[in-house]
Amino acid sequence: MTPVCALSELDDGKPRAVEVGGVAVVLVRQGDEVHALRDECSHAALALSEGELARKGLECWLHGSCFDLRTGAPSAPPATEPVDVYPVSIVDDQVHVDVTTTLN
Repeated sequence: MTPVCALSELDDGKPRAVEVGGVAVVLVRQGDEVHALRDECSHAALALSEGELARKGLECWLHGSCFDLRTGAPSAPPATEPVDVYPVSIVDDQVHVDVTTTLN
């Protein structure tokens, strides 16, 4: 696990781009829970961190593909492939992400 930022630095529901071990990651905070996904839409290879949180998940800003925060599965076309989801832990207000393991 790599510390990437303080939990208090993340705005609820607002995606934030970080780099972890050379991997582009998007963090999304929902209350006290933080999700970490690969920051690249599987459809158009664009930064998901520039999208927004929607009812169906994290929505890519260009074509509207949505990705489930827990599984990375696309919940709306045109994407058909999931994005990687990484384990997150919070220790003493620090968000830690492990990009060596995927949850999907």
